[in-house]
Amino acid sequence: MISTLIVLFHLGIPCDTAFDFLAGQFPIPTIWAEPDSVVTKGQSVTIWCFGTEEAQVYYLYKKEGSKSLKPQTVFEPGNKANFSIPFTTEYHAGRYHCYYYSPAGLSEQSNTLELVVTGFYSKPNISALPSSLVTSGKNVTLQCSSHQRYGSYILTKEGEKNVSWTQNSQKHPNGHFLALFPVGPVTSKHRWAFRCYGYYKSTSQMWSVPSEILQLLLSGESMEKSTTDSHSQDHTVENLIRMAVAGLILVVLGILLFEAQKSQRSPQDAEFR
Repeated sequence: MISTLIVLFHLGIPCDTAFDFLAGQFPIPTIWAEPDSVVTKGQSVTIWCFGTEEAQVYYLYKKEGSKSLKPQTVFEPGNKANFSIPFTTEYHAGRYHCYYYSPAGLSEQSNTLELVVTGFYSKPNISALPSSLVTSGKNVTLQCSSHQRYGSYILTKEGEKNVSWTQNSQKHPNGHFLALFPVGPVTSKHRWAFRCYGYYKSTSQMWSVPSEILQLLLSGESMEKSTTDSHSQDHTVENLIRMAVAGLILVVLGILLFEAQKSQRSPQDAEFR
């Protein structure tokens, strides 16, 4: 109870309102970020808090901070408010939750929003073991590595939000720090493209520059495509041959027809002489 009161006082909530909050329960607000909760350093982001129609003031609180961000007053009762961050820095990376105040009192806190900011450290390398050419239906291991002493690596799948895997890094005899991610079975139903990030455990919401994209290729699809292309080329050659033969036949028929007409005209010409 005491820790909850401390948080409420940091938010600037009056004592009587704080005790009203502890005495009653209100609908829990929802928190989310647009365009995403993972943003590049310098990118703008908006944090939304969704409450009730009776809400008058919304509060956004960063857990690592000592006080809330500027409260958003709703001049007309509304069920949501937004907190805009026009230029993200390391200061904005962290965990957030929000509250709203209505005539009935202060709501419970929302679930935690983890805002991650990338682009602070050098990019790691990504590779596939044993190769990025994978047989359809088989598994493959992806390796993230760097000379930086990253505590953990994050592997993300391109084109799919909220799809990621985390592994602690291990020091390799060559002096690099790496993590291995088993992936699969690889099929043609999805796009298999990945990036990885590194971060230090003391600042887990501040990630490195992303690695290059690694695209997995299906060997079965490559062979099928090659066979299809070969068949297509064969059909093209066959069609060209057919067209050439048909053209030759038309030329021969034209010559024969011309000779026949010429031979018919010759006796007639002789009679007029």
